[in-house]
Amino acid sequence: MTRRVAVTGWGCVSGLGQGASESWRRISAGDGAIRSFALPRDDAASVRAQGPAAAIDSLDTGQIEARFGTRAVGKLDPMVTYAIVAATEAVEQAGLLGHPVLDDRTAILLGCGSGGNATFETGYRRLFERGLDKTHPQTIPNGMISAAASQVAMVLGVHGPAMVLASACASSAHAIGEALHMIRAGRVDVSIAGGSEACLTLGSWVAWNSLGAMASDTCRPFSVDRQGLVLGEGAAVLILEAWDHAVARGVAILGEVVGYGASSDAAHITAPDRGGIERAIHSAHADAGLSPETPVLISSHGTGTRLNDATEAAALHAVYGNALSGDTVIATKSAHGHLIGASGALEFLIGLMALREGLAPPVLNHLGTDPACDLPLALSQQRIDLAHVVSNSFAFGGLNAVLIGRRA
Repeated sequence: MTRRVAVTGWGCVSGLGQGASESWRRISAGDGAIRSFALPRDDAASVRAQGPAAAIDSLDTGQIEARFGTRAVGKLDPMVTYAIVAATEAVEQAGLLGHPVLDDRTAILLGCGSGGNATFETGYRRLFERGLDKTHPQTIPNGMISAAASQVAMVLGVHGPAMVLASACASSAHAIGEALHMIRAGRVDVSIAGGSEACLTLGSWVAWNSLGAMASDTCRPFSVDRQGLVLGEGAAVLILEAWDHAVARGVAILGEVVGYGASSDAAHITAPDRGGIERAIHSAHADAGLSPETPVLISSHGTGTRLNDATEAAALHAVYGNALSGDTVIATKSAHGHLIGASGALEFLIGLMALREGLAPPVLNHLGTDPACDLPLALSQQRIDLAHVVSNSFAFGGLNAVLIGRRA
């Protein structure tokens, strides 16, 4: 059994703001969220997180609390709260709040790379700094990587399959891809799919910085003199729905998910492998029945690191060949930072919005062409008339996921 899969709702929160409309307004105008960020440690000023980041300034949960009660988002890890905010927006836009399909024929598939960083760091500080022999009783329930799926299910009343997929920076792209196959196979009619991450904490920051992958200035995908990635935080959720189910409800269809490819490099824990990337892209095109010669919008992984960008660019040239000159490449991490496990979902959402609006958001902070990354980048706001978006997500451990969406 194979069914077409529509997108009938979406929601997000990131440094760009809360809500899909606000996020699109800013990113399409070239208004990025990366700025100076500092997170001092209370008792040791010499240990601190300081540098560029795309942090969430504020979060309005008033409508959620009014509808579901204050406990819906009370005292949860930020990673979980972000997921609830994005999922509620998406479900509401799709007209599914309180719908009977949530009770039985809906799945939740969310991606997360690292779980509740803030919750566990608070617990560790109680143990190792304050010398206490206990952590808060909710440390495990709030911090476990599956907490977002559980809490979203409880808030929205979803009784179908609910789970979190963890594949580092490809987590939410894998979640959307697997949700696509669940609907195609007839296991469910609706899936709440996406991802959430909240890694702007001291321990996470220091760990990423120790890896040597973070930029000291800003995120400059595919640019000469790029230094590395910039961390962001937030969540993005899409409502995937069987096409016939959506049509029967009379709901507006925002886009369609038509292809998904995944691969494992099986090569190196941090360095990307061009062959693995090419396999995932080819697999997605085959799944979508879309020729690589068809002009597309490419939402690149585009982290701004020297090795990742060059390897992705080489893979794009290998897959698309001369046809690449007819494509348009965007790199939205230059605006919202790297949301780790939530990046794929946010980038796919922005890509679908770009198709609907006929507008490619600009790649920011570009200083000039690196010969190793010579791509048809949208370096300014660019009008497009394209039917498909190819959204790339490539993770540490060589875990790759590529999604293809089509304009409604």
